[in-house]
Amino acid sequence: MILAQLTDTHCRPVGLPAMRVCETNMLTERAFRALAAVRPVPDALLYTGDLVANGLPGEYQVVAELLSRLVVMPVYAIPGNHDDRAAMRAGLAHLPGLSEGGEFIHYAVETLPVRLVMLDTVIPGSPVGELCPARLAWLDATLSAAPERPTLIAMHHPPFRCGIAHMDKLNLRNADEFTAIIARHRQVRRIVCGHHHRPVMAPVAHAMASIATSVAHQVELDLATDAPTQWFLEPAAFQLHVWLDDIFASHTAYVESYPGPYPFLPDT
Repeated sequence: MILAQLTDTHCRPVGLPAMRVCETNMLTERAFRALAAVRPVPDALLYTGDLVANGLPGEYQVVAELLSRLVVMPVYAIPGNHDDRAAMRAGLAHLPGLSEGGEFIHYAVETLPVRLVMLDTVIPGSPVGELCPARLAWLDATLSAAPERPTLIAMHHPPFRCGIAHMDKLNLRNADEFTAIIARHRQVRRIVCGHHHRPVMAPVAHAMASIATSVAHQVELDLATDAPTQWFLEPAAFQLHVWLDDIFASHTAYVESYPGPYPFLPDT
């Protein structure tokens, strides 16, 4: 089984860049085209939040059009802090899980060899993430319902610090409570996140957690405590999480094309 993960596309209404500079719609289309070229075709796409830049209906129309035209696999999406739950549900109502009702966009996917638990970590109007008591209880109950099934959790806000000071202020603010739940459920094998626009990995209890690179713009890699908040158009990438009998192996797939392929030949 192969799970693709794309995150933080920050799409805008047609013709408008993000932050006045970044052509996120073009970059998202380019990433979807690269995903479409992956062989074999992944079993699902995990779309881990910040689908759009400002939660506008016109932005979700862009996402819906790109998905319908370029993505052939099932798409499981969760919101990020730039998303609006109501507009996301209205604009992407055809996606599984989004129209199940309730205050939050969280759901479990039972149809794959690995169980997927899609978490909503959004605080409306805030860049910081949180799992309130209701969501923590839902997570604990959902994991308790299938203790023998290997499980992957997808969420937008990382539940760990990454060392980029200005981003660490914006992660999951009650990460200790989340980690305590994960520690009780040994079937959780992987936790995949977005939000930080950089590839980062760290353990959370017994599970490996990772942040996927944005397919649009990247946050500057600056580990100084007083680093400014800046972004760059570094090479975009997405993740391929491959389930191999009892473990996940995660690969970084670059969106851009590079010279090659060349055969491995002995030097003469």
